[in-house]
Parts: sequence; structure tokens; C-alpha cells
Amino acid sequence: MSATQEQLTAFAAVLEAGQLRGLIEREVNCECNRDNCKVKIVAGPKYTKVDIGSSGRYMVVNETGEIFGIKGYGVIHRGHRFGTLETIGDWDWSGYRAFRRQERKAA
Repeated sequence: MSATQEQLTAFAAVLEAGQLRGLIEREVNCECNRDNCKVKIVAGPKYTKVDIGSSGRYMVVNETGEIFGIKGYGVIHRGHRFGTLETIGDWDWSGYRAFRRQERKAA
């Protein structure tokens, strides 16, 4: 499965909604924080960068749709895997990093 623009746009919307929900839950949803949870997609030949505010947060492998964290901007962290574009609903995107929904409930 390769990442499509439609899937990337859906991921960005889910991620932004999750970030906003997290701000509301933590009662820090002032205008400045809301502005800093805007998601931007930066396409590349091998990876698509997913920025939140002005910082890189996730990278999507274009060929497979896998979602990873980053080591540094533009550098994928294969040790931090967050499913695929097909499984974004299995993850809670409201915190600094995503958690599988079952993990968060158990913690």
C-alpha cells in the first residue's frame, strides 16, 4: 500500500483533532496553543514529513504508509513506529507522542 494524498490529509485531520482534544483535556487550549497544534504535510520523494506547529513530529513512508517518529527533522526513527495510515484510528494522537488506545487505558 502506498500513501495517497487522501490518506495523508485524513491523517493530518485526525492528528490535529487529537492535538486539540489533548489541549482541551489539559485545560491549556488558549489561542496560542491552538495555533501551535496546526498540522502541515511536507511531501518528499521517499518520506512525507508531518509537522505540528513549527516542529516535525512524524514521518510517513510513502511506499508503505507506515508512520514513524523522527530523530531529527527529516530523519526517520524506526524504533518509534505508530502503525500505518490504515490504522490511525487505533492510536490516540492527543499527546506529544501517539499511544495505542489499549496502552493508554491500561496505564
